[in-house]
Amino acid sequence: MSTDYYTRLEQARGPRPSRPVLTGLARALRLSDDERAHLFRLAGEQPGPPPGPPADVRSGVLRMLARLDVPGLVLDAKYDVLAWNPLAAALITDFSAVPLRERNLLRLRFLTDRQAQLFGEEATREFAREVAADLRAATSTYPDDPEIARLVRDLLDGSREFAEIWARHEVARQQSLCQTVFHPQVGRIDVVCEVLVVPERDQRVVLYTTEPGSESDQAIRLLDVIGTQQLTT
Repeated sequence: MSTDYYTRLEQARGPRPSRPVLTGLARALRLSDDERAHLFRLAGEQPGPPPGPPADVRSGVLRMLARLDVPGLVLDAKYDVLAWNPLAAALITDFSAVPLRERNLLRLRFLTDRQAQLFGEEATREFAREVAADLRAATSTYPDDPEIARLVRDLLDGSREFAEIWARHEVARQQSLCQTVFHPQVGRIDVVCEVLVVPERDQRVVLYTTEPGSESDQAIRLLDVIGTQQLTT
C-alpha cells in the first residue's frame, strides 16, 4: 500500500478498501480487536475473526511485571511466553536462552520433559488436559492464524499424549491452578497460579504466588537471591 493511497483513504478520496487492505491496516496500526472491528464497519465490511493473537505487551503490564516480588509471565492465547520477570526465569527456565519459537508452554510441556521435572507427573497431566482444551478455544477464536495451526501440527506430530487429549475435543479456558514445584536448588515450593486477563490483547499474566511466611514463600525469597544472581553472571 502506497503512502498516497493511505492518504487518500484518510481523506475519504480513495476507493473502498478491500478486506485484505483493512486487515493490513489493522495489523500495521496495532489495533485492538474493538478498534479493528470499528475499522471494518466504517468501511462497510463485517470484521470477521481476528487474524491472530497480538504479540505486543502493554508497557504498563511490563512495568508491573518488573516490580512484582513473585514469579510472573505474560502469555498469549497459544501459550507463547511474551514476557517474564527474573524470578519466573529462575523458577521455570531462562526464556532468554530459549529460541523464540520454543518459548511456548505447550511445547515445553509436550515436546520436552522440563515441566514434568519441575511440577511432577500428576500435575503435568492435569495441566496438559487444561492447556489442550484452552488451545482448542484459541483455534476457534483465531481460525486463520498460521502460527496456531503450526503449533497444533507440531504437537500432534511430536506427542502421542497430546494427540490423545486433542481427540477428546474439550474446550475450556484455564483460570487458576494449584501446583507444587520441585526446584533443583531450593526444593519443594507450593504455589497457586493466579491468572490475570488482559482482554484487549487476549493475553494473560500468570503469577506464581505462595502463602506469606510459609516455607514455600521462604524458598521463593531464597530463589530470588541465588536464582537471579545466576541469570546475571
